[in-house]
Amino acid sequence: METLNYAKAGVDIRVADRFVERISALVRPTLNAKVKKSIGGYASLYEIDSRQWLAASTDGVGTKLKLAMQLGDHRTVGVDLVAMSINDILCVGARPLFFLDYLATSKLDPVMGEQIIEGIVRGCREAGCALVGGETAEMPEFYAPGEYDLAGFAVGSVNPKKVLPSLKIKTGDRLIGLASTGLHSNGYSLARKLLARSGDPARARELLTPTQIYSKAVSALSEQGLVQGLAHITGSGFLNLPRISERHHYEVILPPLAERAAIYAWIYAESGLKLDELAETFNLGIGMIAVVSPKNLKKVRAHLKRVKMKHWEIGQVAKRIKTGESPTVCIQDPLLGTATLKY
Repeated sequence: METLNYAKAGVDIRVADRFVERISALVRPTLNAKVKKSIGGYASLYEIDSRQWLAASTDGVGTKLKLAMQLGDHRTVGVDLVAMSINDILCVGARPLFFLDYLATSKLDPVMGEQIIEGIVRGCREAGCALVGGETAEMPEFYAPGEYDLAGFAVGSVNPKKVLPSLKIKTGDRLIGLASTGLHSNGYSLARKLLARSGDPARARELLTPTQIYSKAVSALSEQGLVQGLAHITGSGFLNLPRISERHHYEVILPPLAERAAIYAWIYAESGLKLDELAETFNLGIGMIAVVSPKNLKKVRAHLKRVKMKHWEIGQVAKRIKTGESPTVCIQDPLLGTATLKY
């Protein structure tokens, strides 16, 4: 049986990374002194005044929508839409304020549209933000009948003194992995091919499990200064970890497969991929990683337990990188051994 990977499924994350680097130069002339962080990070930051910065992010749901269309079930993708942008602004320490959506389709189906909006509303309630507006576009010559796409836009606020990541991250700081509900909204170009090859229709519904929104788990921790940094394990998988700080290497030990989202047992068995390819494509059961100083570890874990957020202590910030080195993530898996990912 041929081994499928993300590139064979039609997605080359390296090309996407190079694209971001190229367009950064085009974007730069539009920026002004109030822009504190722009393209390339989890969220952009814009100064309102000395006490408040805005954080903004935009994202979509990706080819997970194909699965929703295939099953005729559109009730959960709205949650995914909210989650992908909200989880990004959480990584800069911001508390979500409001959200806007964009729905483009061949011809509006009121039942489908209502299911999508119900999911968006559910996601906004979980995130603690207001749904303040949106746009619906009918484009019959652009989309095939029954097809649609979604985009979301989230805005939050943060005190500039509490922006993440902290500059105080150091060797020995602990990594806390927050459980994912499944694949979230990444790796679906590959997952759908695995689904088609396996002929296992029971997995399709499982793959529609919506993305976890981490507002309740991490917003209070950020505001209290109990976390040094947060990484949303989204596109590119565990290569998101060095986005917290490129001054260090990272060591990750994944929890037992049986403790993670059940879909991963199927992904491991069906894909036949090596650990490095899996870890650069999927979240492997860890949707968010928090960097925590050892002195704050007990408080952080007590809070996560209180809000019923499943989590594990999964590793540490390793040694500082030397001149000319690139940050790496050394990841250990109970079944697949060890792999080193180069950022």
